[in-house]
This record gives sequence, C-alpha cells and structure tokens, in this order.
Amino acid sequence: MLGRMSTPYAHGGGRAAVRLLQGYVWHPADADVDLEHYLPHELDEAHVLWDQVTPPFAFFENGQPTAGQTFYQFTVLRVYDDKPGGEALHGDAETASQALGPLLDATPEGVGWQLWEDLREL
Repeated sequence: MLGRMSTPYAHGGGRAAVRLLQGYVWHPADADVDLEHYLPHELDEAHVLWDQVTPPFAFFENGQPTAGQTFYQFTVLRVYDDKPGGEALHGDAETASQALGPLLDATPEGVGWQLWEDLREL
C-alpha cells in the first residue's frame, strides 16, 4: 500500500460496510485493457469495485499529463455483521493488499495504480 488514511474504531459497532483499500487504476486511453480479465469482483470476503472517472489530477508526479489516460476509482470494501476494531480492519486491508498485488502486477504494460488503506465506513 502506498499510503494510509485510517480512523480508530471501537469494537462491536454493529453491521457496517468498511472501505479497506481505496485508490486509482489507470492505463493509456488508446490501450485495449479490460480490467475484468485481470481483477476479480470478490476477494475472499471483500468486494472489489472500479468505476471509470475523470482523471483526479492533471499531472503525474513525474510531470506527465494524465489527460491521455483512462482512470478508474478503485475500492475494496467488506461488509461486517459486527464491525471489528481498528487492528482487525488493518489486518483485513493488509490481506486484501497482498492478494491484489500479484493480480495488479499481472496487468498489461502501461497499467498503473495507486492504492492505500482507508478504513472508513461507507
């Protein structure tokens, strides 16, 4: 994970949907990339979602414009019957991150991503 944005949670909060990982996936706009071929919609007990969005920033850190890229908002969330505490949520986010790593690494050349731990309730 490239960053962390977390809020401490008390244990026993009842049923809750919690965002474990949040970020972006992108590829060149002219590339024929279908994320459906590389990424699952379910990852153990978590749901993996992506929706195409307007590039959220004008330039990458290296100064390259993002206008020629197709961007997706990327979210991994899990629904809990009894929301666990922060350490357990962090563990679930870490597990999801480790499971996604090889899948993202197997995407075609030119696909990039930036994901971070979020842990906010939806």
